[in-house]
Amino acid sequence: MPSWVWVVIAIAVIVVLAGVLWQALARRRTGKLREQFGPEYDRTVGGSDSKRAGEAELEARDERRQKLEIRPLSKASSQRYLQSWQNVQAQFVDDPRGAVAAADSLIQSVMTERGYPVEDFEQRAADVSVDHPQVVENYRHGHRLAQASATGSDSTEELRQAMRHYRALFDELVEPAEDQSIARGQADVQADASHDERERTVR
Repeated sequence: MPSWVWVVIAIAVIVVLAGVLWQALARRRTGKLREQFGPEYDRTVGGSDSKRAGEAELEARDERRQKLEIRPLSKASSQRYLQSWQNVQAQFVDDPRGAVAAADSLIQSVMTERGYPVEDFEQRAADVSVDHPQVVENYRHGHRLAQASATGSDSTEELRQAMRHYRALFDELVEPAEDQSIARGQADVQADASHDERERTVR
């Protein structure tokens, strides 16, 4: 067999092996990103021009996040923010729109203290998605409802949903202790009861 045939065979084998290796690395990359980002993986890849572009965006988020100095809140700060949230919930009974605006501002304050840049909402959401992929979509929904509230395009139920969406991220950012979670849960029940009473009065 001519030597050039062996060369062609060798090149073909190398190409096949390279393809197999590339596919293996791609599957590993996909698996790692799926595990890290959870539902945010499907959202990002589904909204991108291609799977490769979506995964590249997620990797870029992770690289940016690694450069940020994210720090936990002190115990005193956590307690202060938890009290502030309870005040915002109490405000919702008489001023739902103002409470949603206050909740949005409070979350930005928590993010700033923890080290997240907060200048642009989309970038905020992208940064938070690396550490809190399970609840970042709640943040987006809450923000959209808050924007609708600012223009008067809202209802009490939509504002109520915005508060719930914001709460999901707030809980993870503040990282409360178990006993604090129980106390806040009881406060939520009381706030809901007050809201229902207000609704009955309005009707």
